[in-house]
Amino acid sequence: MPTVKAAATAEPPRDCPLCPRLVDYRGENRAAHPDWFNGPAPSFGDPDARLLVMGLAPGRQGANRTGRPFTGDFAGVLLYETLIKLGFAEGRYQARPDDGVRLVDCMVSNAVRCAPPGNKPTPAEEAACRPFLVARLEQLPRLKVIVTLGDVARRNVLKALGLPGSAGAPGHGSETVAGGYHLINSYHCSRLNTNTGRLTPAMFEDIFRRARAVLDAA
Repeated sequence: MPTVKAAATAEPPRDCPLCPRLVDYRGENRAAHPDWFNGPAPSFGDPDARLLVMGLAPGRQGANRTGRPFTGDFAGVLLYETLIKLGFAEGRYQARPDDGVRLVDCMVSNAVRCAPPGNKPTPAEEAACRPFLVARLEQLPRLKVIVTLGDVARRNVLKALGLPGSAGAPGHGSETVAGGYHLINSYHCSRLNTNTGRLTPAMFEDIFRRARAVLDAA
């Protein structure tokens, strides 16, 4: 599989034109909600982070609205409260970008930076955004551990590392060493997964306890 070339910057421009469907969706949201962020959600956290948390794409009423990954929708409650509990963040999460939450040795990002209709980017959109993911990885000089939130996010990280998306095992709690990084996969912290019991807070905490253990042993 050919290696993906990194973008010049790890963060897409505010009006990134690469994915026509996502550009149209962005325009629809801007027309309906001009006070929302409505753009590629930038990564958030410590530029010297050893831990990167990788989601798939911003939610329409989450990061697309607020401009900060996993902020404003249900998934962010479990994510940021878990990061705070495990020492990867400080502050009190209040679902808004000015709540004062600070990430510690951690960064949060998405494989696809613009909100997709139905929360589902296409494979072509994933590929178009991948150079920014490659650049994000390259511009974290101390990065050791990547927690992927869902198998689609895991496959995108593997492809960004020049590997097949099928490399390593899928599923919650699976671990893969790739490209010099330790990948740990979790079920996504969505309301659907938590409401159905597929993912419990204890299960999610265990993922980050494992990440902490790997970092402590490095």
